[in-house]
Amino acid sequence: MSSPAVPSPINDGQPPSAKKARLEQYEDDERVPRAAKTLLKNSVLSVPQAMISEGFSEAESKDRALQQRVRRLHARLQKGVVNEDTMVDIEKEMVDHATLARKACEFLTNATDPFLAVKTCSDALDAAGFVKLSKREPFGGKLLPGGSYYYTVNHSTLVAFTVGAKYQAGNGFKIIGGHTDSPHLKVKPLSKRSGSGCVQLGVECYGGGLWHTWFDRDLGISGRVLVRTIDTVTHKETIEQHLVKIHKPLARVSTLCIHLQTAEERGAFKVNKEEHLSPILGTQKLLEAAAAKQLTDIGDDDDWRKGQEPALMKLIAKELGVETKQICNFELGLFDCQPATLGGIKGEFLNSARLDNLATVFVALETILDYSKSEDVAEDDMISLIACFDHEEIGSDSAQGAGSPVMAEAVSRITAAFSANTHARDPETHSSAIRKSFILSVDQAHAVHPNYAGKHEKNHGPKMNAGVVIKTNQNQRYATNGVTGFIARELARLAEAKVPMQEFCVRSDCPCGSTIGPILSANTGIRTVDLGMPQLSMHSCREVMGIADLTHGLNLFKSFFANFNQLDESLEG
Repeated sequence: MSSPAVPSPINDGQPPSAKKARLEQYEDDERVPRAAKTLLKNSVLSVPQAMISEGFSEAESKDRALQQRVRRLHARLQKGVVNEDTMVDIEKEMVDHATLARKACEFLTNATDPFLAVKTCSDALDAAGFVKLSKREPFGGKLLPGGSYYYTVNHSTLVAFTVGAKYQAGNGFKIIGGHTDSPHLKVKPLSKRSGSGCVQLGVECYGGGLWHTWFDRDLGISGRVLVRTIDTVTHKETIEQHLVKIHKPLARVSTLCIHLQTAEERGAFKVNKEEHLSPILGTQKLLEAAAAKQLTDIGDDDDWRKGQEPALMKLIAKELGVETKQICNFELGLFDCQPATLGGIKGEFLNSARLDNLATVFVALETILDYSKSEDVAEDDMISLIACFDHEEIGSDSAQGAGSPVMAEAVSRITAAFSANTHARDPETHSSAIRKSFILSVDQAHAVHPNYAGKHEKNHGPKMNAGVVIKTNQNQRYATNGVTGFIARELARLAEAKVPMQEFCVRSDCPCGSTIGPILSANTGIRTVDLGMPQLSMHSCREVMGIADLTHGLNLFKSFFANFNQLDESLEG
């Protein structure tokens, strides 16, 4: 059956009065579905970035965005592909996904390294009223039922938790685990380097990156800087830790032009990580003159500072508001200056650096912030906790990695803080807590690449925007087993907004990566399932995932904190 005629679409050339009249015509026309009218009236309109780039004001951009939506709606109504039941559901769902995704974009753009990831999380926790704990002091006497707390390790690992109002020592922990690090180029201890008239930066590859994707990118620099200060009154010396982020294109790794490459080199882009990845900071003649003057002015005889590019040291000092000679060490890395953004023809993708695994960190943070303010805390008798570790990409074996005592120590110290003797660990109480606890180990998953679909096992090919992935490997590269996988699916089923779930295991003729799940499970004895939100381009300088999967992840995490207690009681053994 043919669709009824509907009002003609709004055209850019129409005067404002005509546009308004046309919108009113949509509102008054009985042939236009009520759902469509509601959509036009109430939906949140995004402002296309391209319009802003073209110089349109925000108001003009919103007006043009509305016109585009009306034209699309008109076309869909004319074709009969839109009906009362589906219009609002589809559009509202995308609006809801986009709202969370834009918030994720801001987080990802700010969190350019593990230090700034933890700092961004800490700022949000502070704003929400979480109490910061010192890991050097006992927790006894500081924790209260219903309270929310956090602490950091090395400023690059984060533990945050909410205590159920009915919690007692020996009860379980609901833990969401992720990691704060991603493959990137880290600055070497002595970073000064030059060649062929250019000033360069000595860098080292961190983790297993797709290093060819770092070529021809505008790179900024961020990380931790140690600064020496001396009190003018007491003359006491203090070493302060500062975070720095210079979000502008300071460095670039340039590709060799095609004309200077052999046929073999053109056929396969091979990267020598030592010789080909040193970024260019500037031209040698210009920077060396400034460097000579700087060193003469400050009379610097420090061997470490002599090994750094003076222009870079001066820029960092300016950013921190200190003198160059006060800088005594740093841990710096490079990052792509391009901000995170929504992409795809319908804005259904999130394009960003560091999705593996800051997408998980972001969703875990949103979950604990939301849960800490929920009514469920009043009836909860467990600890709801997120733990975001550094150094997953290089094996987790460090003082702040998942292979460290951080996780077991958190369970032990929090449990002891509510025991009769708050300064002693009771083995029985601790073991009881371990057996009642559960970990969602969440790291990004491999979505099927349409150009390389054969790389996936044919029955286990997760798709973007299609749900959270349960990751299984019978050789325990993932910690999932029959029981823990079932618990994840049940949590998805019990979620207020039902969460679609997908399955992943590698082909039998392919190696399997791993993550923090098996490490945490082995170190603590806590039941664990490995999960992830699907993405493409993992370990690239720029990655992509579906925005709906952020929402699916958030809903699953919320269900975990809200429903695990009751679900666990129903399991035998």
